[in-house]
Amino acid sequence: MAQIINMPRLSDTMEEGVVAKWIVNIGDDIKEGDILAEIETDKATMEFESFHEGTLLHIGVKEGETASVDSLLAIVGEKDEDITSLLNNDSKISGQLDLVEQIKETEKSDDNPDNNIDLKSKNNNFQVIKMPRLSDTMEEGTVSSWLVNIGDQVKEGDILAEIETDKATMEFESFYEGTLLYIGINEGETALVDSLLAIIGEENADFQSVLKNVDESENLDISKPEQLNEIEQLKEKPVIENQDQISSNRVLASPLAKKIAKEKNIDLSTVHGSGDNGRITKLDVETHFSKSPQTSKENKLEKQSIPKVENIVEGTESFEEIENSQMRKAIARRLKESKFSAPHYYLNIECDMDNAIAFRKQYNTLPDTKISFNDIIVKACAIALKLHPRVNSQWFEDKMRLNHHVHVGVAVGVPDGLVVPVIRFANEKSLTDIGLEVKDFASKSRDKKLSPNDMEGSTFTVSNLGMFGINEFTSIINQPNSAILSVGSIVQKPVVKDNKIQIGNNMKLTLACDHRTVDGVTGSLFLETLKGYIENPVTMLV
Repeated sequence: MAQIINMPRLSDTMEEGVVAKWIVNIGDDIKEGDILAEIETDKATMEFESFHEGTLLHIGVKEGETASVDSLLAIVGEKDEDITSLLNNDSKISGQLDLVEQIKETEKSDDNPDNNIDLKSKNNNFQVIKMPRLSDTMEEGTVSSWLVNIGDQVKEGDILAEIETDKATMEFESFYEGTLLYIGINEGETALVDSLLAIIGEENADFQSVLKNVDESENLDISKPEQLNEIEQLKEKPVIENQDQISSNRVLASPLAKKIAKEKNIDLSTVHGSGDNGRITKLDVETHFSKSPQTSKENKLEKQSIPKVENIVEGTESFEEIENSQMRKAIARRLKESKFSAPHYYLNIECDMDNAIAFRKQYNTLPDTKISFNDIIVKACAIALKLHPRVNSQWFEDKMRLNHHVHVGVAVGVPDGLVVPVIRFANEKSLTDIGLEVKDFASKSRDKKLSPNDMEGSTFTVSNLGMFGINEFTSIINQPNSAILSVGSIVQKPVVKDNKIQIGNNMKLTLACDHRTVDGVTGSLFLETLKGYIENPVTMLV
C-alpha cells in the first residue's frame, strides 16, 4: 500500500524546507533507513531517511524547490501501484512554492522603505546575496573559504562558500544562476547577518547602485575597487562554455578536511578525494598524512633521546595571538548575558557515594552494558526534575515556562570551547540508553559532527569536571534555563558512620539557580530529592 511522505520538521523552528538534492529517483527500490534526499532547513542541510520500504512512485518537491512542513514530499509504494487518488486528494501541495515566487511575495509584503539593499535591480539582471542566518543564535558569520571566484559561472545548487557560524562551519549554496560579479566579504572576514555577501547576475549587469546604498557598517570591507577591475576585465574575455575549465584549479574539500590539512601543513592538491565529484574528506587527509615520508621520519625522531639543555640564563619573551572563533565569541556573549542578567545563587551538598559505587559495579556486569557515574547523575536529575518542575523551568521577560518534559543538557568540552548536546526525555530513558547517547554525543563533539538540533531544547544542564580531579566548582546558567548542576570528583575521606570514623567516598554537588524562578527552598528541596536518588541508585529502577 502506498505511503505518503510529507516534508519533515527537522528543527524546532523549521516552517519550510528546500530539497537540496534527491538521492533516489522515481522507480528506485527503497529500503527502510535509505537516504531519500538532502533537505535544507532554516539551520542546516540534513539527510532525510525513509521509514518505509517499496518503490519511489512520485516526487512532490523538485530539487531547489521550497515546500512548507507537512507538504507532499514523495510517495512510496508497490511498483506500478495506482496513486491517482492520493494525488487528487492532496492538492495540499499548496504548501509548495517556487523559490523565485517566494521572493516575489516577500518583496510585495515588505513595507519597509528603508531597506538599504534591494534584492533585485530594476532590470532584474542581478541578485544580491546576503550573509545567511545558518543557526537560531547566529548574529555574524565568517567566510572560511570561497569555492567560486569572480567571473565564475554559478548554477543553482552550486556551493558558493563555507561559512563559520557560532556552532559549526556549513556549506552555503546558491539559489540563483549567473556570473559571480562581486564578493562582499573576503575569506577570513566576519560580517553581521544580512550583510552583503555576494552579487550574482548577468555578465554586464550594472550593480553600482547597490554598492552605493550599502551601509558601510554592515560589512567589514565593502569598497573593493579591485573587484570592479576584475569585472571590466571579464567583459573583455570570451565566455568559457566548459565549466570544468573554470573550476579545474579549485580543490573541493570538506571544512574539517581543510582544517586538518592546514594544521598538518598538507597541500590539498596532492590528496586524492574519495567523496562526490572528487571531494576530499577528513579520512582522505588522514590517510595521506599517515603515508607521507615526513611522518615516518618524525616517528623515528621521537624515539631518539632528547639531549639535555644546560643552564639557560636568558630567555626571550614571546606570545601568540589567536583570533576568536565564532564558537568562542558565541560562548562569551551568552555567558556574559547570563551572568549579568540572571541573579545567580549557589547551593552545595555532599553525597555519600558508597552505594553508587557498588551499584555501578554490579550494573556493569550485565552483558553489553557500561554506565558511568555521570550517567547515574543525569538519570537522577531527570527524575528529580519531574518532582520539582520549578527547577525545570525557563525564564522569559514576559512569562515563566514550567516544562513538563525533561531534556538534560550535558556539557562537553571541545578544543575550541564548550558544546551542550541534549538528552531528550531523559527521565523516560534507561541508564543504559543514557550512557550510549552520552558516548555518541561525545564522539560527535570531538569530530565536530553535532547538528544544531542536537544542541537545542535543554531544560536543565549537568556540567561534570570530576573526571579531571576537580572537587568543587560553580557554573554559569545556560539561559533561558533556571539552573545548572556542577559535579565534582569522588574523594576518599574520613567520615562518621554509626558513631565511628571510617573511610568514605564522597562527592560534592553545586546547584546554580536563577533567583527569578527558583527560590532557595525550592532549590534545597530539589537537592534533597537528588541526593536520595544518587545515594540509593536502586530506587531509580523501581
